[in-house]
Amino acid sequence: MNFIRDAEIENTLRTYATPLFEQAGVEPRAVHIHIVNTPDINAFVADGLNLFLMTGLIIKTKNAGELIGVIAHECGHIAGGHLIHGQTAYEGAMTESLAAMLLGVVAGAATGRGDLAGVIAGAGNDIAGRQYLAFSRMVEGSADTAALRFLDNLHESAQGFLDFMQTLMGQEMLLSVNQDPYVRTHPLTQDRIDEIRHHVELSPWSNAKVPPQFEEMHDRMVAKLVAFLSPPVETLARYKEGDSTVPARYARAIAYYRIPDLARAVPLIDGLIAQYPDDPYFLELKGQMLFDNSRVKESIPDYAKSVKLLPDNALLRAELGMAEVEAEDPATVPDAVENLRYATRDEPDNPEGWRLLSTAYTRAGQDAEAEYALAEYSFLAGHWDEAIFHAKAAEAGLKHGTPDALRAADIRVAAQVEKDKAKNR
Repeated sequence: MNFIRDAEIENTLRTYATPLFEQAGVEPRAVHIHIVNTPDINAFVADGLNLFLMTGLIIKTKNAGELIGVIAHECGHIAGGHLIHGQTAYEGAMTESLAAMLLGVVAGAATGRGDLAGVIAGAGNDIAGRQYLAFSRMVEGSADTAALRFLDNLHESAQGFLDFMQTLMGQEMLLSVNQDPYVRTHPLTQDRIDEIRHHVELSPWSNAKVPPQFEEMHDRMVAKLVAFLSPPVETLARYKEGDSTVPARYARAIAYYRIPDLARAVPLIDGLIAQYPDDPYFLELKGQMLFDNSRVKESIPDYAKSVKLLPDNALLRAELGMAEVEAEDPATVPDAVENLRYATRDEPDNPEGWRLLSTAYTRAGQDAEAEYALAEYSFLAGHWDEAIFHAKAAEAGLKHGTPDALRAADIRVAAQVEKDKAKNR
């Protein structure tokens, strides 16, 4: 899967999802939200506490209520432990299918009729498939019920969830190749739609409005995704010049920047910054525009302002640190080290952050620390020999017993284990 990272979009999704994670009984910060760059309309939870949302789905939702409904449904899967039960059901279906295949072989051999093997195996596969589909529909209904309960507990309307499901229900009659993945992986039935509709009719919160700021966040998020993922000509056709709303101006600024046409892009983003001087994401975009057009030093003040407004955001810190490294100005190196250390501490699994930090350390004359950062980068990249080499160099140069020295030793041992595993495969 092709993942994208964006501080604003991640903040919007987490704002929507945090109360729902709490309703599902999990610590919100323990759930990782992944944005997958694909036009497919889908969402799912997998591999523990991981929520995957496709950009196609986000763009497809008409408002915040629809997207919140989808997230509530996925939280229903988390609360119900459906990942574990689903694996058990899948394994059971596979076992039944295999048993039918073996029974067919035995029957065919005993009767001398080879055709019996195929008939019995086919019937077994059909039964196993039906059983798994029945289980899948059952857990989808269970997740719906949980989602509706969560929304009621939060005094939020399920109307958006109903609207989105009704939009998808029209695809049930399509050939599977023409269906969106959400329909194929979340079997829809009229019973499910009826249950959600019945709930909306009875719930005291069905007329509750989504907070206006949630709708603003949704519209900006969709505009940003459309502008970055679609050809600029399509963005400009969708968000026409006469549209003076914030999302439209935002989208056009991004489209012109991507052409690139900074003569049009910069005045648009400057206008938004003038109107909203404390918006970190407009400042971030201004910095990105300048940085990507080789105006690195000019980008630093805008990135720095965005970080000042959101000092705890690792992505913004990483972007500022990158600009400070690429500026090749000794005056920006100490700040680059500080920002990249913060970013890697908050997101230690991001290899690019460690690579940039190693460069910052080198320019600061901290060679042992640079070796440690390279050890982290190499380990995350799966380069075991390089990880061992840099970890040993870091251990030799760092003060014994410090956190970085201890971590370097851990990397050296772990990389050796992985290297040995690779040899024995």
